[in-house]
Amino acid sequence: MQRDVTFACDDGHSMRGVLTVPEGIRDERRPALLLLYEIFGLNEAMRRVARDFAAQGYVVLIPDLYDRGHRALCIASTLRAMKRGHGQAIDDLEAARRYLVACPEVDPERIGVIGFCMGGAFTLVLATQGRYRAAAPFYGPVPDVMPQACPIVASFGALDKPYRDDPEKLRRRLQQLGAPHDIKVYEGVGHSFYTPMDSAIMRKLGPLLPLHAAYDEPAALDARKRVLDFFDEHL
Repeated sequence: MQRDVTFACDDGHSMRGVLTVPEGIRDERRPALLLLYEIFGLNEAMRRVARDFAAQGYVVLIPDLYDRGHRALCIASTLRAMKRGHGQAIDDLEAARRYLVACPEVDPERIGVIGFCMGGAFTLVLATQGRYRAAAPFYGPVPDVMPQACPIVASFGALDKPYRDDPEKLRRRLQQLGAPHDIKVYEGVGHSFYTPMDSAIMRKLGPLLPLHAAYDEPAALDARKRVLDFFDEHL
């Protein structure tokens, strides 16, 4: 079941989001995921990902970080927070986590985070906060500072030129921290390989960009299995 919700941010703003709950839940509390979207925002592609993970037994919340006024200004502010590792968007994600923890369907001790592109970068920031049991970033930049980390399963595309050095950078940091991890670089694919793009224009232009952004079903299915197996172990 997927429904629109709102949750209270620290400054009193009522932020929109989408909550997806597995069918058939009665009294059992389930593990939960905070799902952080790509730069395109809260679109049908992200809703599909939420429904897919809910079908595997997870309660999933997608907070809408662009829900603070003019979209272009929201995007700019969100990207600044992503690069700095602090700011309004980080505060809003913590408010979203608290909302998720308080949901009656959720086991508050079993919270994970998954994100794509911009959301992948936020996922890695949140993975250092000590509030999540596991994290699954997809093709996002690695923070310069990682003082600690929860278990991380990360997926990258070999053709994603702007992030070609990030998989090894992340692997070294997690090895230094002694954090459980599974990092895989998929040959022959680039950015956004996990989700089919809803935009016909982006489907045409994406493969021509340095990101080489395009959906790849074999890579997506393999990454999905790795993430689910990793979450089964750590959530």
